[in-house]
Amino acid sequence: MKQTTSTVKQLKTGLMKNNLNIVFFGTPDFAMPVLEALIKNNYNVSRFQPQSLKDESVFEEFKNLKPDICVIAAYGKIIPKNFLDIPRYGFLNIHPSLLPKYRGSSPIQTTILNGDKETGVSIMVIDEKVDHGPILAQREFSILNFQFLNHNELAKELFKLGSELLVEVLPKYLNGKIKPIEQDHSQATFTKMFLREDGRINWSESCDKIYNQIRALNPEPGTWTVWNPSTNSGQRSKVINIPTCDVGYPQIEENAAGMVKKMNNDIVIGTGTGYLIIKSIQLEGGKEMDAKSFMNGHPDFLGSQLE
Repeated sequence: MKQTTSTVKQLKTGLMKNNLNIVFFGTPDFAMPVLEALIKNNYNVSRFQPQSLKDESVFEEFKNLKPDICVIAAYGKIIPKNFLDIPRYGFLNIHPSLLPKYRGSSPIQTTILNGDKETGVSIMVIDEKVDHGPILAQREFSILNFQFLNHNELAKELFKLGSELLVEVLPKYLNGKIKPIEQDHSQATFTKMFLREDGRINWSESCDKIYNQIRALNPEPGTWTVWNPSTNSGQRSKVINIPTCDVGYPQIEENAAGMVKKMNNDIVIGTGTGYLIIKSIQLEGGKEMDAKSFMNGHPDFLGSQLE
């Protein structure tokens, strides 16, 4: 816990706004714009990121911070009721979807996987259920303008948007000028945690579906396929990861799904509806490299069949 206390001291700011004590919960790098926006706007902020919230000593340390309000961005843990009851203004969460759509662990991955044209952020008050609390504000974000973004890239854009919305909404909420509005729970949709097996590519699917799968599931848990699936030729099957791709060519030959070809100096793989341009490849256990460099080292990849 000494590391947490030290972090708190480092992030204290001498300027206090509305005499508030804000405690910030957030772990990934893309939550940092939220923390930085609060400090830039002269809020007194302490950062709190323990590994677990179940330890009584952690709860006591939290109480000693005397939070008036807590802000959460990509924290990834459920907040227990005893924590929720401490700050007088409750806990606010920046959720990267337009709730009640895409509650749960993977809203950003799911919106890319589904090929949505737009998403957004919601500022919500946390209650005891996952992404269930009332909404203070929402802002839309067009994915069409950034159609090549993968999961991490879209997360950075959404949390940047969320930080801007938070500093706009926070004083209004504290002054009672806006009230939380209950979600329409009948319209709620829930997301799942994606696992390694979700990343296996079925080359018979449409080009768009595979394109979205690769963008949504990279860098974690990754998208992959099997090279040389048949061992009759004496070649050993290999798992290769496909981390990045681009929109491809619409013309498709019969039975070309999974076939590796070269078209207009691009390395492409056949799908159910066209050819997908492969930008990078990674042999399992090896380093990621661009597709052309991979081909130079593995010329037998060209003309092979992937499954």
